[in-house]
Amino acid sequence: MRGLSGRHLIAVMCVAEVLGMASFAMFPALMPGFIQEWSLSNTEAGWINGLYFAGYTVAVPILVSLTDRVDPRRIYLASAVVTSASAFGFAFFAEGFWSALILRAIAGVGLAGTYMPGLKALSDRFEGPAQSRAVAVYTASFGVGASVSFAMAGELAELLDWQGAFAVGGVYGLLALFIVTVVLAPSPPEMREQEGHFLDFRPVFRNRPAMGYVLAYAAHNWELFGLRSWIVAFLVYAQSLQQDLESATWWSPPLIAAAINLIGWPASVFGNEFAVRFSRQRVVILVMTVSALYSCLFGFTASWPFIIIVGMSLIYGVTVTGDSASITAGVVAAAQPEHLGATMAVHSCIGFAGASAGPIVFGVVLDLAGGGTTTLGWGLAFAAMGLGVAMGPIAVAVLSRRRPD
Repeated sequence: MRGLSGRHLIAVMCVAEVLGMASFAMFPALMPGFIQEWSLSNTEAGWINGLYFAGYTVAVPILVSLTDRVDPRRIYLASAVVTSASAFGFAFFAEGFWSALILRAIAGVGLAGTYMPGLKALSDRFEGPAQSRAVAVYTASFGVGASVSFAMAGELAELLDWQGAFAVGGVYGLLALFIVTVVLAPSPPEMREQEGHFLDFRPVFRNRPAMGYVLAYAAHNWELFGLRSWIVAFLVYAQSLQQDLESATWWSPPLIAAAINLIGWPASVFGNEFAVRFSRQRVVILVMTVSALYSCLFGFTASWPFIIIVGMSLIYGVTVTGDSASITAGVVAAAQPEHLGATMAVHSCIGFAGASAGPIVFGVVLDLAGGGTTTLGWGLAFAAMGLGVAMGPIAVAVLSRRRPD
């Protein structure tokens, strides 16, 4: 089966990505239970969510830069082992704030070595519009992986317990390891011969169009992962305010979160198609501006009828991801070919610094505004996400010159 190419390779790598992310959203999906069981504050819960992405941020510049010199496949396989080990570790050893914090940070390191190196392995094998579409499909599959993880967490925790859910996530990670081992052929030596010094990011920082999209990615992730980390807890709170509580609790918050993430896949892909056909810069600026405004409103809707909140959540899933693939494809297109790995490392490192900060700031604002038992607190916490993502359109407008797509 080795040596797959074209659409088959994209499909298999996307399947591996989804399987490898099985434990990705299990903590935020089950967070209301962890807050109660471990007596966590919202700030502490935010730190556990944020340190996952901090682990990613610390590891990604090294691991992704290595893909300019080492076969990305080798980095992917080693990191898949780390991902599975962290899931099993959480299942058997997590017992409170500190153990959860450390194990989730290790899981973030595993994601750093699979997500972007997998993207590098794909982008190396395509050119032009085909490369843009391969990047779009692969990055959009991140949302599918998050969706599957949310759905699995809720169902497995009910069927087994949270320890069992994380253990199953570890098994799925091993399946991803097996698939990539079998189907992804080692890259030829010429694909790994690069010039320059390892971890020299100066050429990337001098590339203004690329940096515009990199900073936009940080703003995008600030909002996106703030939403992914806290949406289940918000929906649980909104359910508690409903007069018809029996009808409202028929909806499972983890499954709603799964649907929010799942709808992001077509939103991201079609958003990139619009960017390819029209102007990438204009599409990114428009989508990010709409999402920023929507975020500032969303948290204040907690007392509305729950069916409306579900509908608005699904719409939010479109606005928050509609620019995702377009931003990453913009970075790849703007990168100098000899510095593609380094550019992706900077893109992912700075981008996921935003992903790390977003959930933490959300929890801090929530606590400062009265905790998770007031609509004002939730409204201000989501508004903080909106203010952060509003920085993205400014970065794109100032730094990114138009390039032919």
